[in-house]
Parts: sequence; C-alpha cells; structure tokens
Amino acid sequence: MTDARTTPAGVAGRKRTAQRIPLNTLAIAFGLAGLAGVWTTAGRLLGVPEAVGQALWAVAAVGWLWLIVAHLRRGARSAESLADQLRHPAQGPIAALVPVVGMLIGADLYRFVPVAGAILVLASMVVGALFAGWILAFWHAGSLTPEAFHGGYLLPTVAGGLIAATTASRIGLPGVAMGAFAVGIFFWIVISSVLLARLAFFPPLPAALTPTCAILLAPPAVAGTAWFTMNGERADVVSVALLGLLILMALQQVALLTRYRVLPFTLGFWSFTFPLAAAGGYGIEWLSIAGFAGWQVVAWLVVALVTVTVVAIGVRSLLLVTSVRRGARRAESVLRRADTAVERR
Repeated sequence: MTDARTTPAGVAGRKRTAQRIPLNTLAIAFGLAGLAGVWTTAGRLLGVPEAVGQALWAVAAVGWLWLIVAHLRRGARSAESLADQLRHPAQGPIAALVPVVGMLIGADLYRFVPVAGAILVLASMVVGALFAGWILAFWHAGSLTPEAFHGGYLLPTVAGGLIAATTASRIGLPGVAMGAFAVGIFFWIVISSVLLARLAFFPPLPAALTPTCAILLAPPAVAGTAWFTMNGERADVVSVALLGLLILMALQQVALLTRYRVLPFTLGFWSFTFPLAAAGGYGIEWLSIAGFAGWQVVAWLVVALVTVTVVAIGVRSLLLVTSVRRGARRAESVLRRADTAVERR
C-alpha cells in the first residue's frame, strides 16, 4: 500500500500547509550580538579577558547562521513566498536584522581576519541598503495602516544606517560611515515621530508586539556608539546631546515597566535585549569618560543587568519551546497571531 504522505500529492500538501517562521525570531541573534558587544566593551574598559567577548560573538554568529538556515528551510516548504512575508505590515521590516547582525559580526571578525570581516561588513551593508530602498518604495504604495506601525519599523533605515556607520568606521571607511550616520539620524527623526504618533493616537499593540516599543531606547545609544567610533570617545556637543536623549528614552522605558510586567512571555521578549545592550554599552563608555571614583562598580552593575536580562530571556525561551510537544510551533503561533491581528485592523 502506498503511503499518501510520500506521494507527490502528499508532499505538495505538506508544502501548502507549512508556515514560515515569523521574522520576529531574528531578534534572538540581534540580542546575542548586543550582549557580545557589551562584554567586548567591558574587555576594553574593565579589563575582562578578551576571550569572554569572543566566545559570545561565536554564540551570536552561530545563532545568526542557524536562524537564517531555519528560516530558509521552513520557507522552502511553505506556500507563502518570501516576498509575501517581506510585504507583511508587521513582519516585513524585521527582515533588516539579517544584514544588521551580519555587519556587527563582520566588524568583530575584522579584528582577527581583516579581509573576511571587511567582506562580511560590506556585503551586509549592500544587502541592508538594497532592502531599505525596496521597503521604502513599498511603503510608498500606501497599503499600510497606522495600526500596523511598531518599533520594528526603525530597523531597516535607523538601525541599518547607524550600525553601518559604526562598522564602516571600524573597517576604515570614514566617508561611508558619515553617510550612513546621516541616513540613520534622518530616518530616526522621521520614523520615531510617526511611531510615537501611532502609539499615542491608535489602539495599543498586541501583547506579543508590545516589546518592540523598547527599540525606542536603541537609536540614541547606537548613534552615540557610532559617533564615538568615528570621532573618538570624548564629550562633545553631539555625544552629550545623544546622552541626553538616551537618558530620556531610558526614563520612558522605566515608566513602561508596569506595562511590560503584565505581558505573557513570548519569543517577542527578545525585542528587549538589543536596546538594553546598546544602552548598556554606550553607558559604560560614558562612565569611562566621566571617570569618577567607583565608576567601574557602576559599569559592572550595567554589565550584570544586561547579562542577567539576556540570559533570563534565553532560558525562558528554551523552556517555552521545549516544555511541551511542538513547543517551537506553539511559540511561533503566538507571534503569528499578533502579526495577523495588526494586519486585520
């Protein structure tokens, strides 16, 4: 007797029923890269052995590659095309995390294997720029609704531009770095204005997407790190202005803690990780500049806060996907329902 599952019709049926992994899961690699960056900064300013940061970069690189392969494999068995997923109003912008994390990993690799690191940074920058140009053109079609707007919309142009500025500077391309910095700052102003208006005047985001609000903490920290990389770690008009903005955004996130505390845990909590790590890394740099008595103690507290948060979210994520049968698919379904709710509003 022929097993229906092995016939061409059965295989095609499985392809039709497969669903792509939500792009929100790419935040896992972003958070791991942020944690590695914090420990690399700690190695430079607090005397931590370099091997600690490099071990974390290795974890981030493995996570990044694993997520890319997992998305491609599932996508090959899905009836939904990649183009459809990229056009999704909730998921589409988050795809920018693939080249963004690639830039970060490439910049670290450049320290040890300059040619390979530079190639990865430049290739990621090209992919990121092409994607940003495409998604900006797609947004011009007028097919989006204000309710679909969330923090992930800062990723293609703001995160992409500011992280490109940092990484381009690290591989010795100051002109490219300044151009990318200008792109990031411009779209930070534009998109943050739209995002704040959406959050103020429209219904709240679904619970699984609410953690994306934490990304508002990231732009001043990432811009500050880029500025320090391009101009040296010193207090000047731009760096002080960015520090002031970071403090205000941090106070906003503190005020939002009461809202975050009541959220059910989902894989969407990885959206908290990179903004916290970016703010922590920039904060450590400023503590070093301030140089007051005991600044190292405060810096270690920042490192501990970032590390405990990322590890806790990592452990909760593992428990979420391993505690029940088909836990990974169930965890994905929560993100998928939130994306669908935004799309239908």
